Amino acid sequence: MSLSDRAGSRMRSIPMLAGVLMLTALAGCQVRPLYSDAVGTPAALASIEISDAEERVEQEVRNALIFLVAGGQGEPVNPQYHLALTVTSRTMGVLYDQARDRAGAGRIVVKADYNLSKIGTGETIKSGNRSAVALVDFPVQEFAKVRAVRDGENRAAKELAELIRADIAAALSR
Repeated sequence: MSLSDRAGSRMRSIPMLAGVLMLTALAGCQVRPLYSDAVGTPAALASIEISDAEERVEQEVRNALIFLVAGGQGEPVNPQYHLALTVTSRTMGVLYDQARDRAGAGRIVVKADYNLSKIGTGETIKSGNRSAVALVDFPVQEFAKVRAVRDGENRAAKELAELIRADIAAALSR
């Protein structure tokens, strides 16, 4: 057997060894669906009450969250968790036309601070903050501009609700 034959057999065994090592590493992983019934995440999500809203955009986020966490069933009768939610919204122009002295496009940023706690003990399960951005065009007509801003706020509110739901679901699945 020549030296080149030995080197060739070693080169063929390296990919096989790498494959065996990879399978061994993957055997230790535990992958499960985030919203699986075995963990009880859907039932826990459906038992969350959400604090009352004080402004329109906060109400949009609250409504979307109620729909997302309860699967369209509404607010729970006997909640186990309380979600304190504070939402702020900001509109800003980004493409400013100096000749006309107005912005042609803008950005709507909706931010939320939230705190999920267990009702019986007051223990904080998850707290955090999230934000969502919606881009809008500002038409020349004032009513169209107001409507564009409102539509952008609604889009950002729905996206923000989805982000918060994902955070809460991850925390409840542990």
